[in-house]
This record gives sequence, C-alpha cells and structure tokens, in this order.
Amino acid sequence: MATTSLLTFLFIGLVAGWLAGELYKGYGFGLIGNMIVGIIGAFIGGALFGGTFVIGNYPILSSIITATIGALILLALIGLVRRAAV
Repeated sequence: MATTSLLTFLFIGLVAGWLAGELYKGYGFGLIGNMIVGIIGAFIGGALFGGTFVIGNYPILSSIITATIGALILLALIGLVRRAAV
C-alpha cells in the first residue's frame, strides 16, 4: 500500500471514529481508540455496502459516511456486550 493510501485510510478511520463517538454519546475512546473503531467500522461498512455507496463525485465523503455507519454499528455492538456483561 502506498504511503498516501495508508495516510488517507487512517484519516478516514480517524474522522469516522470521531464522528461515531460524537453521534453515539458516551463511547469516545480517545484518538487511537477512535481511529481503531473507525478502521474496523470501515471494514464493516464496506462489507455492508459492498463499495456501492457513492455520493456524486465525492469518494472521500462517501468513504467517511460508510466508515461512520460501520463504526456506529460497532459501537452499538460494544454497548450491547457491555450491558450483557454487567
């Protein structure tokens, strides 16, 4: 993977994790944690949408939205596991 692609992927993961943390109150994990949630969310969102979710000529925005939706799903699952463990 080229350095630019890796940095773009990490940036999308960071933004998606931060957005998901803001939208799903109470589940902020800090900078590194949000990046990890966003990256895993990108995989979940990509699996759900199959790369077909595109908004006009804005591929980065589409990727951020897809990763954010995946991260929200991941945070919801984490919340369910935390409630079940208590």
